[in-house]
Amino acid sequence: MSDNVHLDLGLEGPPRNHRVVVAMSGGVDSSVTAALIKEAGYEVIGITLQLYDNGTATGRPGSCCAGQDIHDARRVANQIQIPHYVLNYQDRFKEAVIDDFADSYLRGETPLPCVRCNERIKFSDLLTASKNLGAKVLATGHYARSSLGSLGPELHAAKDLSRDQSYFLFATQKNQLSYLRFPLGVFPKEFVREQAKRFNLPVAKKPDSQDICFVPDGNYAKVIEKLRPGAAQPGLIVDSTGKRLGMHKGTINYTIGQRRGLGISGKEPIYVTSIDPLKHLVYVGTREELMADQILIDDVSWLTNRNFDKDYLVKVRIRSTHKGTPANLSWNGHNSLIVKLHQPEFATSAGQACVIYDGTRVLGGGWISRMLRANSKILPSRMINRSNETEKIRNI
Repeated sequence: MSDNVHLDLGLEGPPRNHRVVVAMSGGVDSSVTAALIKEAGYEVIGITLQLYDNGTATGRPGSCCAGQDIHDARRVANQIQIPHYVLNYQDRFKEAVIDDFADSYLRGETPLPCVRCNERIKFSDLLTASKNLGAKVLATGHYARSSLGSLGPELHAAKDLSRDQSYFLFATQKNQLSYLRFPLGVFPKEFVREQAKRFNLPVAKKPDSQDICFVPDGNYAKVIEKLRPGAAQPGLIVDSTGKRLGMHKGTINYTIGQRRGLGISGKEPIYVTSIDPLKHLVYVGTREELMADQILIDDVSWLTNRNFDKDYLVKVRIRSTHKGTPANLSWNGHNSLIVKLHQPEFATSAGQACVIYDGTRVLGGGWISRMLRANSKILPSRMINRSNETEKIRNI
């Protein structure tokens, strides 16, 4: 092992006594993860998930889990001399991630399929497969950190905050976290690229994944229309009073906060402020109308003690690129939280995540259902039957 790398997976005894499964997407991060763990002396098995049709992304740089990426993962496994398996999860991925993605847009939300994939596929089905192979832990190339605290396993942001991916891991459960390892969380990206060159990996210069893996050209609406024919039904663009300002080409083409592509103009910049998919309406207004200082989040995942005082002081991130802002938390029923921001924030769409931190530690998070202005009344939370809600929209 090189003098400048110390890798400790927190397993007792010599590394050679432990089998580790590494989730290999075919990218540089997971490839270096596998190489470093193998070099440290562990028995390593690489697993790549085939999640969608090979043809949609074959040969396209910056994708994952299909075509060229599976081939790249196999080449890396051969290079570092580890066994490599490809598991076909296409049906499961379509049901758990792609269909959810399409239906979320039908409801006027903006989904986060990468979180759903981590939650429902990688840290559920793949974790089970890893245990069945006799692995002591499952390692991934995510930029995050896990550690053992006084109350059990903890999830922390990566040391290199510019690469941090803890936001996308908020739905990880405690029992999953105790089995997961994120070796790259202590390293900067530049170091990882250097290691890829040192190991002479065939993916050393491969670009990072940027887009959603199953949307090859970034055209979300095209994918949704294919999955849900008729989803791009046209309708009216209106202001907050209901005054008609223009026409749209389907609510699935719009997201909260969108400014470009509206086809209308005013004295000041105009943004999408809300979407009513049932009535096929897109509401627009000023930036001021999108400023909010209260957030309601549902389906909360919590990694620590749920018993905290009302107005618990934390830091929250309301989008993946958000640096975080101070807020206070209050429970709003068993699985819902009211987040009171100290300063108004430019609103984000329902379907996005609000992730809660104490310093670098991820306390938990949930799915944004509403963002509200100060003094808005929040009613007690109720469970939303999203499948029924989606059926109503489909049947219009």
